[in-house]
Amino acid sequence: MEYVAVILPSLGVGALFYFAMKAIFNADRSERDALAQAEHDADAKFEAES
Repeated sequence: MEYVAVILPSLGVGALFYFAMKAIFNADRSERDALAQAEHDADAKFEAES
């Protein structure tokens, strides 16, 4: 049972790290998608005005 007490904090920190990194990567992906959409819309608007 002492093996579980020794490994549990490391697993907990690892799980927190995993979820934090997952959230960061998802936010970055969403931001890049939004930027690409905004650039596409701006290009479309520019071409429509030309």
